[in-house]
Amino acid sequence: MSLASETRDAVRARPFLYDALRAGVVNYTAAARELDVDGEVDAVATALRRFAEELAEYDPPEADARVSMESGLGPTDGDDPLLVVGDTRLGRGEGALTAVVATGTVSGRALADVLGRLAAAGIDVEAAAVGGETLAVVVERRDGPDALRIVEAAVGR
Repeated sequence: MSLASETRDAVRARPFLYDALRAGVVNYTAAARELDVDGEVDAVATALRRFAEELAEYDPPEADARVSMESGLGPTDGDDPLLVVGDTRLGRGEGALTAVVATGTVSGRALADVLGRLAAAGIDVEAAAVGGETLAVVVERRDGPDALRIVEAAVGR
């Protein structure tokens, strides 16, 4: 495998670096030092620079949604859960979780953006999904207000 293709694979394994290259905010030498690519730092930095020149400019995900918050979520066996991920069914009740729900124009890219923002704020996500015109993230109740502000900033109208 060539140094260029090894560098590209290493970048694709790190979506944050891929987006930073697209946004033009990377110190190529510093990034080259962090990548586990077999080659001299200057050569890897050059491969990064060339790869960045080929990428489309960073374009934030398009989203336009109404955002709401619903507290009291917990495990449910009921017929109308708010969110189902694998064997986890979360529904309304007396639980200790809060759902932040965005309804409108949303996508998987918008969910990735929301999850990245929540992680940067130190908010753990218990469950998350996007489907159709709905995006939902579930957090601990105490994190609900901050999560609401973050989701609104990312996808809110």
